[in-house]
Amino acid sequence: MGATKTHIFSPRHNELAKIAKVMAHPARVAILEYISKQENCICTDLVDEIGLAQPTISQHLNEIKKVGLLDGTFEGKNLCYCINKERWGHVQELLSSFFVNINLNCC
Repeated sequence: MGATKTHIFSPRHNELAKIAKVMAHPARVAILEYISKQENCICTDLVDEIGLAQPTISQHLNEIKKVGLLDGTFEGKNLCYCINKERWGHVQELLSSFFVNINLNCC
């Protein structure tokens, strides 16, 4: 489906789809999991931990940031990442409401 068709869906549907797309890559899940266990994290920490090249990690971090799940602050020349707690809570609520409202008794 092309991006031009997103207007026919609700903002909630589009938001859930964007979040799901970000979470659909195992490297991004690993990055979020690692960062969530740290006080803060720089890209080189992730390169060492995840085992992907720095440009690849940076691309994944940018995709995660686009949906608002990460905050970043500069410490010297390094950008330190942490989980955006407020946005994370909102995403949890969105996903929970989606799964809770699924009718498992059909068919």
